[in-house]
Amino acid sequence: MALSRRELMLCGAGGLVCAGFSTGVVAKVPAPLSTAGGPPLTSKADYIEWMQKSRGETANFLGQRWDRLEQLIAHKDVWDDRNKRAYLLTPRERFVTKANINRAYEWHYLDIGYGVTITGPHTVARMTNSIDVRQGDKVLEIGTGSGYQSAYLAYLTDQVYSIEIIKPLAVRTRGIYDGLIADGYTEYKHISTHTGDGYYGLKEEAPFDRIIVTCGIDHIPPPLLQQLQPNGIMVIPVGPPGAQHVLKVTKQAADGSFTVARSDIYQGGTLSFVPLTKLGESGIVGTHNGN
Repeated sequence: MALSRRELMLCGAGGLVCAGFSTGVVAKVPAPLSTAGGPPLTSKADYIEWMQKSRGETANFLGQRWDRLEQLIAHKDVWDDRNKRAYLLTPRERFVTKANINRAYEWHYLDIGYGVTITGPHTVARMTNSIDVRQGDKVLEIGTGSGYQSAYLAYLTDQVYSIEIIKPLAVRTRGIYDGLIADGYTEYKHISTHTGDGYYGLKEEAPFDRIIVTCGIDHIPPPLLQQLQPNGIMVIPVGPPGAQHVLKVTKQAADGSFTVARSDIYQGGTLSFVPLTKLGESGIVGTHNGN
């Protein structure tokens, strides 16, 4: 199992326990999220007290979530208060398997079935904070997987679209969201899930203000760039198998044309992502590398 920055991620990684019921996690939200500022960032004790009262979650997982936040901040994987609160509001324990319920807040990825994984919190946080999602932004995620990434995004905007290539995984993850909505996490009503080949995006829903890709590829897919709004931002792992650079891509408009500005969110460091897979008539038929 790869640790630290060498995090293995599979496109469409998933495999959850429906609504967390099989994990022993039972959280019934007392009321829809309404406090504009969200949970306090003043101290662990203040955070746990607020979340227990406002969200009905358990102190054990809340404590683990806060402890991981401190590590996210120390490693500069999250830096603004909106993203810190989005992380603190997302119940990661509801997006892992029963076998890994007590490991939900570890650094690295965890197996979640289907031969795939849930991305580690450090990578999710840095990629999300890098695209600077604002309320009202229309965001597309390529690779729904466990559902954790879209849930995190739902605390930053009310327009989240996600596409998954593995059909049974897409169905199962949709069930997770629906179970959480039934528990009172009404913010997840803003997540629109789709099944298909993420390389081609969601043309029928385009354009998007932000796009986040959770699969490695050796180039930036032209359809995704086309579906990005002028001055929109995409974050995507680009490079050869096993050594991708996570790029922040900004589509800049000037004089009726567009240019693309790129920066590396890990300043030259590489991560290992499984390739963005390709859908054929008979199912998944390889990857989009070399297209």
